[in-house]
Amino acid sequence: MLKPHVYHSNTKTLLPLPKPFFHGISCAFLPVQNSRPPSSSSRTGKAFKAGFVPKNIKASVASSVSDDIDAASTVKALVTVKQTVGGFLTNLGLERGLDDIRDLLGKSILLELVSAELDPKTGQEKKTIKAYAHRVKQEGDNVMYEAEFKIGSDFGDLGAVLVENEHHKEMFLEDIVLDGFFNNGSISIKCNSWVHSKYDNSQKRIFFTDKSYLPSQTPSGLKRLRKEELEALRGNGEGERKSFERIYDYDVYNDVGDPDSDLSKKRPVLGGNKDLPYPRRCRTGRPRCDSDPASEKKSNIFYVPRDECFSEVKQLTFSAKTMYSVFHAVIPSLQTAIVDRELGFPYFTAIDQLFNEGIDLPPEAQQNLWRSLLPRLLKAISDGSDNVLRFETPDTMDRDKFFWFRDEEFARQTLTGINPYALRLVTEWPMKSKLDPEIYGTAESAITKEMIECEIKGYMTFDEAMKQKKLFVLDYHDLLLPYVKKVRELPGTTLYGSRTLFFLNPDETLRPLAIELTRPPMDGKPEWKDVYRTSWHSTGVWLWRLAKAHVLAHDSGYHQLVSHWLRTHCCTEPYIIATNRQLSAMHPIYRLLHPHFRYTMEINALAREYLISADGIIESSFSPGKYSLELSAVAYDLQWRFDHEALPADLISRGMAVEDPSAPHGLRLTIKDYPFANDGLLLWDILKEWVSDYVNHYYPNASLVESDQELQAWWTEIRTVGHGDKKDEPWWPVLKTPEDLIHIITTIAWVASGHHASVNFGQYTYAGYFPSRPTIARRNMPTEVATEKDWEFFKNKPEVLLLLCFPSQIQATTVMAILDVLSNHSPDEEYLGENSEAAWAENPVIKAAFEKFNGRLIELEGIIDARNANKEFRNRNGAGIMPYEFLKPFSEPGVTGKGVPYSISI
Repeated sequence: MLKPHVYHSNTKTLLPLPKPFFHGISCAFLPVQNSRPPSSSSRTGKAFKAGFVPKNIKASVASSVSDDIDAASTVKALVTVKQTVGGFLTNLGLERGLDDIRDLLGKSILLELVSAELDPKTGQEKKTIKAYAHRVKQEGDNVMYEAEFKIGSDFGDLGAVLVENEHHKEMFLEDIVLDGFFNNGSISIKCNSWVHSKYDNSQKRIFFTDKSYLPSQTPSGLKRLRKEELEALRGNGEGERKSFERIYDYDVYNDVGDPDSDLSKKRPVLGGNKDLPYPRRCRTGRPRCDSDPASEKKSNIFYVPRDECFSEVKQLTFSAKTMYSVFHAVIPSLQTAIVDRELGFPYFTAIDQLFNEGIDLPPEAQQNLWRSLLPRLLKAISDGSDNVLRFETPDTMDRDKFFWFRDEEFARQTLTGINPYALRLVTEWPMKSKLDPEIYGTAESAITKEMIECEIKGYMTFDEAMKQKKLFVLDYHDLLLPYVKKVRELPGTTLYGSRTLFFLNPDETLRPLAIELTRPPMDGKPEWKDVYRTSWHSTGVWLWRLAKAHVLAHDSGYHQLVSHWLRTHCCTEPYIIATNRQLSAMHPIYRLLHPHFRYTMEINALAREYLISADGIIESSFSPGKYSLELSAVAYDLQWRFDHEALPADLISRGMAVEDPSAPHGLRLTIKDYPFANDGLLLWDILKEWVSDYVNHYYPNASLVESDQELQAWWTEIRTVGHGDKKDEPWWPVLKTPEDLIHIITTIAWVASGHHASVNFGQYTYAGYFPSRPTIARRNMPTEVATEKDWEFFKNKPEVLLLLCFPSQIQATTVMAILDVLSNHSPDEEYLGENSEAAWAENPVIKAAFEKFNGRLIELEGIIDARNANKEFRNRNGAGIMPYEFLKPFSEPGVTGKGVPYSISI
């Protein structure tokens, strides 16, 4: 009896004939004679590339079955490819025509099945079995391809599928479903990956099955592929990266400046030096600048490994495309409409007009694009005003038009706003600076004990307030003071060092007591510092409001540069790079972490291009100006510790909690009604329980953790390379036990999910009306150095001086447009615990743990709703007060002020 072959020669098959250069399929049929594909070994070999399969793997067109046809099983593979906007199935012309012919001939996608086992007779890898998949149908955006194999019973378990894309363009491969394996039934492999064209690189892609393996448990037939694929993903550190590649490597932040276009745009390199330490970014390998060899040339295309790019749903809804539209259409139009970049708002009703009447913009050919991409911002277009930019009224303004004006709201937002990470307990008195007094002036704060006692008289004495932990501070003194002189040399901005003191009332609300603003000795002038307090006199009231505007600008800058960018986006990128370089795709920890890294590298690349770049949004609209990113490097040096990124440790380090085994979560909060901490600790515990169930299943004992070479290399690389400027710090956790691993992973997952959600998705809610959180202060305090004329102007027009201190019209509207985009949930958002990964569902134990995880998150939704409805919680319930929902796990698309995605995806 003849052996069955994968390819049936001399057999005519009827295949649907596609219309030339068109995606649809006609009714015509054409007899096609299948032919044996060319051997992959006949092609010119190339260096092993990321995610590809080396050429020396053995392949065969025939299965190794016995002469008995009954010993073979017919396996059918159904491949799902998604049609894309910019790649596969969209190119026109000759290449598209050739690809249509390949579809017609059934030679579009070559599949090879890899056995998980070695051949018991030879001890070598078994021959792969391969077949071409031919196009069979289209369902919506999905195009289906089918292949048929004859598999012998001695093939063993399937370990992987190799894929070669025969088209001229890349394709997005969703999954491969195989039916008919001996004793296995259906096998589904979730790919969700871009597969390059073989014309870009001839190496094949590999997709392992969904079963997870520790390195020591890797099936013998997959050990070499596992090792070599990881080596390929690391690259060789040379050359400029191509868009289709999947290389993960490290570099310093040397690409935010643009000195070749303008020497004033030269920026210092962050990372790799002791003065400005910084986390590492993904290496792109672009050429160095002609005018500054330390810097990398700017490019409109920022390389990120191909599978880190946004999905097309995200691109077409708001994220990449909308941000691009804001930068390249809205902002230029604003600059045309608002010619004077220094022009402020003449009165507060002019600010209200942004939401009521909007801004007349010049006619644009791209109005239709704006209408589809920016429906919230350009809502007036649908009302017949084609050239009007009208902003959506933030929910805070809908509830209370004067919310931003109230001192109690100023204090409340330190606990419930978009920067709940800065408030600290006052633990020593007097408050003192750690800066050199010879350079920066008196170390001791100008806020005195007598001032405090005057403010809290009737409640308690100062000593009682200290003992009972009732005093809290926003302290931006030491971080900002070294930059005061440099920032003041920039046009249109000013800066102080600041301390803001709060008192905890008996009802658990905060009351602001005093604001201290400091200018160091500079330009031959002595140190200047002053303390402002609430007052019953008009002059004192307006000085307090001006001082508060400065503090809010400081807090806005710290929020954006440190709490948001540095501690989530920037510090997470090394985790992503190390995970892909050191943990195989079949490693269970890779599969646990993978959803927490979705889109982060892409949004970080966009940030380097538009937000934190020289003269970008941050530099042009926030107080530190060109020193903004440098300031975040100083904060990284002085403040960032991995062990404090865990929420419980963060709260303890700021004096906002103490360890207490008898209290919920093992912590006793210093402020009981601290909505961010209350909800965050619940979410932390739920996340930690899920991670514990997962880790303990794969690592039942410590020896497995210590002997896992991939895992140990991963943690070592994060510490010594990704965060290499802090590699010698003693606070890095060790990785020896399952408990160590649980804590490390929970910390990383929290930063990517809960931490980021709490500082990101409420930005438009609280800062969309910019007087609530001005990003820049443009005028010095009138009490610093003011002429008699200046003082008279302040006394006669205090409101005008406050408006002049606020951001200019172009600064305010630009930031508002960006915050609207950044606060938006994409329709394809993946919320924490909402849907299981395929690899988790494959394992019954992990599947059950995930279902428990999902159930607890649903329960958390109800707990948060109940807390917001409880009148006893004054910081989240009351007249005009926004409920605290930033850590509610789930959300609908749009700007909702709730929802915790797995990852930093915007």
